[in-house]
Amino acid sequence: MTAGRRHFLFLQGPLSPLYRRIGARLGQAGHRVSRVNFCAGDWLHWHGRGTECWRGPLAGWPDAVARRIAGEAVSDLVLHGDTRPYHRPAVLAAEAAGIAVHVTELGLLRPGFMTLERGGLATLSRFPEDPAAIRDIAGAAGEPDLSPRFPASFALEAWQDLSYHLPNVAAAPFFPHYRRHTPLHPLHDYALWLKRLATAPGRRRIAARRQAGLLADPRPFFVLPLQVEGDYQIVAHSPFASMREALAFVVGDFLDNAPEEARLVVKTHPLDNGFIDWEGELDRRGDGERVVLLDGGSLDALWPRVSGLVTVNSTAGLDGLRKGVPVKTLVPALYDIDGMTHRGDLASFWRAPTPPDMTLAGDFIKALAAATQLRGSIHSREGLKTAVETISARLLEGGPSAPSSSAEPPRLARARALGVRL
Repeated sequence: MTAGRRHFLFLQGPLSPLYRRIGARLGQAGHRVSRVNFCAGDWLHWHGRGTECWRGPLAGWPDAVARRIAGEAVSDLVLHGDTRPYHRPAVLAAEAAGIAVHVTELGLLRPGFMTLERGGLATLSRFPEDPAAIRDIAGAAGEPDLSPRFPASFALEAWQDLSYHLPNVAAAPFFPHYRRHTPLHPLHDYALWLKRLATAPGRRRIAARRQAGLLADPRPFFVLPLQVEGDYQIVAHSPFASMREALAFVVGDFLDNAPEEARLVVKTHPLDNGFIDWEGELDRRGDGERVVLLDGGSLDALWPRVSGLVTVNSTAGLDGLRKGVPVKTLVPALYDIDGMTHRGDLASFWRAPTPPDMTLAGDFIKALAAATQLRGSIHSREGLKTAVETISARLLEGGPSAPSSSAEPPRLARARALGVRL
């Protein structure tokens, strides 16, 4: 390969033309670009020159991707989410070969940002957890522009989802071994969403009434924001097999250890499809007076009154820290930093939650924005254009300012000690 010319290998991207357009930019800059498609939705988003389809069984993929990396002088691996079935083996092969891994995800400082990290995300992130290192990055970075940009288009987001998943159903015989990364068959998921949309007005009324009651009552309350069932933050980056299992753990600890006057508010995720009857789960596990479900409502309305937020590793925890709310994570989330989150166990959190050091939290946001966050969005046409520009530029300059992907993920040992299987 010509000196200075790199070979970018792309795997699955977000549901948008983002990766195809980034690949075109990298090609125009003189680099080799290739892409592997695993299903019809992948093919529709990017096909033609430099692309090929993998139709073999998942069991054969680790050896195949390792051979490709070595035989085609791949210098950079680019993928969306690092623990999908086809992505984790590719990341391990890339690390063994000593090549750069670039992982994208939706932004942590939404709206208006995308994430790009070297090496991995969440438990596998190389972003530092040492407060001194965070302050150093923040000092060099200066104040970021965090103004909201690129409001999402529901119509565009719905079209992106449908145009990816429905072809996978129709063209399944052409990719007989494809292993999807979503927990439900697309037709099952869409049926649930139709029911969810039809019942939305009634659910909003109930949530508004319960939220008003919480805010009018002087008793303290904690919040558990649910994460989407099947989220890789749960199934890959936590010791829990499901959000249902995490809910049972938190509710049980709350009822055993929290003060009698305290309540726990379980808040559904905005993208919850209704697959799990959370009200029924709480009826079986909780105390209806002490544990309340909000299937709707707004976290923003709760922040001024909430005593603390407990989460597995949701970005809602980061939102809470930015508001000065005490936060307890159940695994080493990216923002689980000494001085920012509660360091004791859940039992101590219910009785004496530790508030964050707001100066450190501010430095964390500055460092995070500089090292891992780029302007853009896949759910806005203007945001997509910006994301193509910012991510392409970062890839071409050799990666973000956080430590390189060769460093050991600083949270991994703690996560494994808690039972995370990475």
